[in-house]
Amino acid sequence: MIEIEYIVKDRRGVERLRTADKKAADADDRILENAERLAQWLRADQVLPNLPEPDLENLTIYLARHAREVEQMLKGKPVEREPSTEPESEPAPESLPEKVAPLKAMRG
Repeated sequence: MIEIEYIVKDRRGVERLRTADKKAADADDRILENAERLAQWLRADQVLPNLPEPDLENLTIYLARHAREVEQMLKGKPVEREPSTEPESEPAPESLPEKVAPLKAMRG
């Protein structure tokens, strides 16, 4: 029996996905490529210059994985979220922010 396995590694050679599904491997590879482009863009513009590299990587991978939702938000459309499979828990009252100011549009 012949079995083909696809291994997706990030730019540092760290294995991110191992699968027999070529479409899943290609999709994950695109996500990693898009995340790297986002990270380069954020670094070049000095956005969050003190953000540690692992946190920047997590942020850009998250944004790349949720590109459709980000695009909808940027177009001013409501984002439809899929129900979470994890049970929701109420945050402790002391962990809630006092009051959050609304975001304002910045023109640059």
